[in-house]
Parts: sequence; C-alpha cells; structure tokens
Amino acid sequence: MTETNPLLRADEFVAYAEIRPEHVLPAVQARIADYRARIEALVADPAQHRFDALMLAWEDCEDALNRCFAPVGHLHNVCDTPELRAVYGEAIELLTDFGTEIGQHAGLCAAVRAIRARPDFDALPVAARKLVDDALLDFRLAGVDLPAEKQQRFRVIATELSRLSTEFEQAVLDATEAWTLDVPEGDPRLAGLPESALALLRQAAQEAKVEGCRITLQPPVYQALMMHADDRALREQVYTAYQTRASDQGPNAGRFDNGPRIAQILALRHEAARLLGFANAAEESLATKMAETPERVLHFLHDLAARAKPVAEREIAELAEFARTRFGIETLQPWDVNYASEKLRIERYALSEEELKPYFPLERAMAGLHALTERVFGVKLVERSGVDLWHKDARCFDLVDARGEAFAVVYFDLFARSGKRGGAWMDVAQSRKRIGALQRPHAFLTCNFAPPTPELPSLLTHDDLLTLLHEFGHGLHHLLTEIDYPSLSGIEGVEWDAVELPSQFMENFGWHRETLDLLAAGWQRREALPERLFQRMLAARHYHAGLFLVRQLEFALFDFRLHLEFDPARGARVQDLLSEVRREVAVIHPPAWQRFANGFTHIFSGGYAAGYYSYLWAEVLSADAFARFEAEGITDADTGRAFRNEVLAVGGSRPALESFIAFRGREPDPSALLRSYGLAA
Repeated sequence: MTETNPLLRADEFVAYAEIRPEHVLPAVQARIADYRARIEALVADPAQHRFDALMLAWEDCEDALNRCFAPVGHLHNVCDTPELRAVYGEAIELLTDFGTEIGQHAGLCAAVRAIRARPDFDALPVAARKLVDDALLDFRLAGVDLPAEKQQRFRVIATELSRLSTEFEQAVLDATEAWTLDVPEGDPRLAGLPESALALLRQAAQEAKVEGCRITLQPPVYQALMMHADDRALREQVYTAYQTRASDQGPNAGRFDNGPRIAQILALRHEAARLLGFANAAEESLATKMAETPERVLHFLHDLAARAKPVAEREIAELAEFARTRFGIETLQPWDVNYASEKLRIERYALSEEELKPYFPLERAMAGLHALTERVFGVKLVERSGVDLWHKDARCFDLVDARGEAFAVVYFDLFARSGKRGGAWMDVAQSRKRIGALQRPHAFLTCNFAPPTPELPSLLTHDDLLTLLHEFGHGLHHLLTEIDYPSLSGIEGVEWDAVELPSQFMENFGWHRETLDLLAAGWQRREALPERLFQRMLAARHYHAGLFLVRQLEFALFDFRLHLEFDPARGARVQDLLSEVRREVAVIHPPAWQRFANGFTHIFSGGYAAGYYSYLWAEVLSADAFARFEAEGITDADTGRAFRNEVLAVGGSRPALESFIAFRGREPDPSALLRSYGLAA
C-alpha cells in the first residue's frame, strides 16, 4: 500500500501527477488506523505518560495524518473534479469524526492532565508547556467532559458541520462557473474595457470553443467589468449574477442555493456551543482568541464604525454627485460604485489602475518579493526544477538561509482558472517538526490573478500586488518558524485574531518607494515606476478609505452578531440581521435580492466564523509593528531580524500579545489602525 499510494509515501515531495481519487480514502483510513493504535498503546502504558513520550508521539501521529491529507485538500481547491469532490467529502467526514474521537478520548486527556500535574512540569520549555495547555483546552472544546449521550451528539454535529461546510464552498464554485455571457467581438456593450480585460474575455471564449468574447464570474473578469464597463445595463447584469450566486435569487435561482445550508450551519454551531457550556457560538469562538469577550469585540467594532461612517458618508455623497453630473446617474446603485469611483479617482489624482498595471508584471513582482525577503529577513528564494506539481502554472521554491542551507519550501499557484476556487490564501503543505530528523515546513500560496495572454504577460493591479504580499506574509509566518512541534509551528496555535499580523504587515512594503522599486518596473522597457505615478499613488492611498472600512465593519459585525445572537426559536434571520447591520454601518445599500451571505465562504466554509473581525483586530498590530520599520528603516536588516525572531519564528509557542510586546517594547497602540487608513484626525 505504502509504495503504490502516493499519499502514504514518506518522500518529502508529493508526486501530484500520480494522485488519483481512489487513493484518498485508503490513505486516510490507513493513517487513522495507525494513529488510533499508537495512541491506545501510549494511553495503556502509564510509563509513557511523560511529555517526551506521549506528547511527542501524539504530535507525530497528528502530523502524519495532516501530511497525508494536505495534498488532497489542495487539489480540491485548485484542480477540482467531480470524482475528487466525492471522495474529498467522504474523507472530510472521516477526519472530522476521528478528530472528535481523539478530542473526547478520556484516557488520552487523563494522561495529558497527568503530565500537567507532574512536579517537573514548570521545568519544561515554554513551548512544551504551551503544547500541553493548548491540548487541554482542545479537549474541553471537543466535549471530553460531557456525558456519553452529549458526546455522541457533539460528534454527530461536528461531522454534519464538516459536510455542510464542504457543500457550501462547492456550491459557490459551481455557481460561479455556471454563469457565462457570450458577446461578439467589438460589441458596443464592451466599450470602456481595457485591452487586458478584453484579452481575458477572448481567452475564455477560445477555451470554451465559442466565437468572440466570454464574460465569466471569475474574480479578475468580474472586477474589470465592475470598474470599467461603460454599459450600465451590462454592469447590472453581471453584478446580479455574481451577487446572487448559490442563492434563491438571480439567473440560477435555486440551483445551488446555500440558504438552507446557512440555516443548518448556524443552528448546529449554536447547539454545539451550548453543549460545551457557552451561551452561543461567538463565545465559544473567543475561547481561542485574543479578544476574549464579545463585549470587547463589539466595542472595538462599534468604536471604529463611529469614526469611519461619517467619513464614508461624505465619500458616498461626493461620489453620487459626481455620478449624477458626469454620467447622468440619478440614483447611484451598487453596480455603479466601482465604475464611478474609478472615474473620480482618475479625475482627482490622474491615476487609474490600468495606467499602473504595465508597471506590475507578475514576474517583476516575484523577483522583487525575492529581493525584499533577502534584504529584510536574510532569506533567499531559489526556484526548484524537476518537482512533480499539479498544474503547469505552479512553481516551487526553496528558502535558503545565509549558510546556503535550504530550510523550507513554498509552492506558488497564482492564476485564475476553471476548477479553482476564488480568492487568495496560504495553506500548510507540511509543518516543521523535529522528532528525530528535522522535517522542513512547506507552504501552498494560491492567488487568482489574470493569467498571461498571447498579447500580454500577467499584469497585476496594485491591489493584486498587495494580495501577493499579504499571502506571502502568511507564508513567511509558516516557513520561518523555529518551533519543532507541528501544533505550534508557523501559524499553528496562534490566536485567530492575531494570525493576520504578518500578512497585513507585509502589505505595507507595497507603499514605499524603496521597496516598490524592487517590486515594480515596466514590462516592456523595465523602467522604474515614474515618480509622478508614485506620488499620485501615495496621494490616492486613502481614497475612499472610509468606504472600504465600513464595508469591512459590515462583514465583521454581521458575522459576529449572526453567531452571538442566534436564537433557535427565531432561526438564522440572515437577511434581517444583515439589514440591521447595514443600517448601522453601511452607506451603500444593495437591493433586497442581493444574497451576499450565500457566497461568504470565509465564515461558512473557512476558519473565520465569529472571527471575521480578526482582519481589523490584527491590523492594529500590523500597522503598529510596521511603524517600527518606518522609524528604523523600511528594509533595515536588524529590525527585520527582530521581527523574524520575536514574531515569525515563535509561531504559537507563546501568546501573540507577548510576541508583539517583545518586538515593539510595549502593548499595541489602538490608534495605529486609524493612522494606517488616514483617518486618525
């Protein structure tokens, strides 16, 4: 089995070309069986109830299972097929059920409690003590102390939630790909679209073997249509299709509807939280976060809203007047906002995304990313050839230290395509581990940028560049870890509302001349970004910052209140609650048929349930951390070394607040977030 199943081999590099759907379930079942047998043997022998025996063996078991399934999860995200989807769903249910079994294992919990109670416990290293304490919290959150019938109910809920989460994400992908609009080349409806967008539409048509141009709901296409299409009716048509995906509304109404799944997910999360003794799912979520109490989260969000909404109201009033006088749009609609906003930005700052794009070819951005990483963190990226990857566009790099030693691996998969879920993310391929020999960390870094066309290379918007920096920040957090326990290395074990600190921190490098010169150059003549454009970029940096911030607050408050206020007697109340939140913080009010929640994968199929506020919470930390670089030198190697040692290297081995204080010398300054948005005054 081990030799023929690529998911069970001990090789460091996975043979992706060999993986077949029929490999998945046997591999997962084999790893679970090994894990279960090893844990039972350890629990049965009291002599093994020591940190260096039990905890390290448990880490080894967990890591083997994660390494077996990581390639499957990745392929599901980037190369989805009906055959893989079917076995992926079954495997997720097996893994969820087994995870709950381990979390409710009374014997294992007792053994870990015995380690915690040993007289020599305080002599263990800090990371070792954190590993034990985190495990005991996880036992509590898995229901280890519940009576048998409640434990069984908890397991059923966990398995059902994993199934619903998978189905939710698949429905969004299917709905995104189900809608297309074919338009003849030169059709007047395409007026205003830049050549880079038209090239994407032609390419989509060629791939589908149809004439002319094909409009899809892929993110680069949707964004280009909303920003540049002069035809207001076309913008409305595309907006309607996108904003009703996987719902009971729109052109595919009812076909992929996530509405019933949302109701089930919220009810089950609430029931699980109540079983564990929490008032609701929001309180349960905060058991593993910095914020600690719902009151603290709500105060943070409401305070920000009170500061940001007046700014956003001025911005939207000004935009509505501009749209009325310039385009004759009497009532500004959501499908007009990006279009009018871009036109106003061009008028005010003589700056458009299309004017910037020729200076952000992906290859230059990647080269700049390498140079930046070497200057700030002392690490080189060296492309590795001959690795068996999942798609021709995927690339593999070693991270090499000052001694010339390759200590980590990162995979990039950066272009939008069919069968790949939207968005951008970093995922763990394997974690650093030193139980015996050292296991190097590997990370997947995935984006959905516009691919190259026969006429043009892949050209990024400045927002795309910030996305690349953001995801690479997550990657560095995982790859530069020096913690040897997989459960605490890299991003693992870090409080969820602090996990965005390194990613948001890295975005700042996209706004400084010194580092932008590394990341940007004209794709034809390789000339630097002209100073006039750079100055216009800086002038426009906080353009519509209020509108952006209230949008984030809308998402965060909706998510948190949805989980905090859920009442089984009243049901999910999704649209009602969303309307309430919008009345408080929003300045753009979509039509009643808009179904934003039905595609909100972050909270219904990602890790951000009752935690979307984390983006803003962590931005306080990241803005304040970067202020030290602004004071001491944007690419200062000593400051970079301090950030690497005190934040990136320590992973989840200590509380995030301690790591921040170790780097900054004090607690975070809450006003740093407002300063970063240009709203401090």
